[in-house]
Amino acid sequence: MVAPLPRRLRPTAEIHSEAILVGDPGRAMALAQVLTEGPKMSNHARGLWGYSGMTPEGRGLTVQATGMGGPSAALVLSDLADLGVRSAVRVGTCAAIDPSLRPGDLVWVCEARPWSVDGRGAGLPAFPDEALAERLRSALGDEAKTGRVASLDVLHPSPGHATPDGDAADMQTAALFATAKDLDVALAAILIVTDAPDTDPLADETIADRASVAATAAALSLFP
Repeated sequence: MVAPLPRRLRPTAEIHSEAILVGDPGRAMALAQVLTEGPKMSNHARGLWGYSGMTPEGRGLTVQATGMGGPSAALVLSDLADLGVRSAVRVGTCAAIDPSLRPGDLVWVCEARPWSVDGRGAGLPAFPDEALAERLRSALGDEAKTGRVASLDVLHPSPGHATPDGDAADMQTAALFATAKDLDVALAAILIVTDAPDTDPLADETIADRASVAATAAALSLFP
């Protein structure tokens, strides 16, 4: 009996058991070109671009866009798990809450909580896979700072909302950690600080450079 296709992704090339997850489809293409040789588009359904190729060391790697927000990311990860993904690293962006974080910093995520800005506050914490996260931290070396992330349900909350409890804020990591645990997928995350109070947002070119650094470390951590 032929296995049914996943609900959202429509693979057009092999999906490998190791993957890097990014929000932005354009970043998926750019990182696939950095990390793999001759990458092929593995998904274009719903604008969720994905690419698969071989690393210079001959290891198969998929780089998949997840879209914006936790629900989209969780659904994409569920489809990837159905297609055979067993370990993944999120390479994403975040806004600083801790004033010591500045644009361009990399944040190795040790914990993520869903955070609702409607007054309900934080949900239960979710954590990365311990072994994969430690390999990621080792691959990053001094490039990254450790941080707790609040994954918001609204990107730009209205004035007067409570400050989220965390060192940085994004919209996906908590959902990915929780979903990965349910699916028995090893998952870790590294985030690029793009915004911080009283500073200009990080330029697109610098985001691309920092994403390459983060993704290179992510690929190393996926292939111990």
